[in-house]
Amino acid sequence: MSCGQCAEKIAGELVGSVTHYFDRAGVAVVDLSAPLQAGDTIRILGGETDFTQVVESMEVEHQKISSAKKGDSIGLKVSQKVHEGYKVYKV
Repeated sequence: MSCGQCAEKIAGELVGSVTHYFDRAGVAVVDLSAPLQAGDTIRILGGETDFTQVVESMEVEHQKISSAKKGDSIGLKVSQKVHEGYKVYKV
């Protein structure tokens, strides 16, 4: 029986969740619950989706940024299609 916290430890530190996805651009809007920087490795989990990628491009209000803080809503270039509610972890 799982304690409910084991999956989160395996996934890494929860840093945010997807609130929108722009299909043509391949960009997810992520509301951050913890800081995130370019170069960080993230894991996105949700539905049948589970992938890891390096943060290469982030934007706020169409301006490229290299880091974002808790509470920011960022545009994040993602390598696969994601959906609203997917969780983003720093690994």
